[in-house]
Amino acid sequence: QVQLVESGGGLVQPGGSLRLSCAASGNIFHFYTMGWGRQAPGKERELVATLISGDMSNYADSVKGRFTISRDAAKNTVYLQMNSLKPEDTAVYYCYTDISTNIGRRSYWGQGTQVTISS
Repeated sequence: QVQLVESGGGLVQPGGSLRLSCAASGNIFHFYTMGWGRQAPGKERELVATLISGDMSNYADSVKGRFTISRDAAKNTVYLQMNSLKPEDTAVYYCYTDISTNIGRRSYWGQGTQVTISS
């Protein structure tokens, strides 16, 4: 079984920064993609940042230039550095991974961490 444990959410003022972490554990043979999605109240979940094959990053237009995704391969951990945060960034943020496991290729979402941007 694969587990994704997120941390780092919280309440910050507009213009502030947060760093989210997601540690993956379990029967993981290979990471195809690691990333972060978010879901605001009344909206669908959207992927905002992905890291493909460990080194190719992609961002949603809404966060480009402000968010940075990175990975510590030794720790099976992915990070999301969020700068210049805006109220519209308020959402539950979910870690995402597409991996090869002992039961084949699978995708997983974490349990989510709340990020609130407010003065």
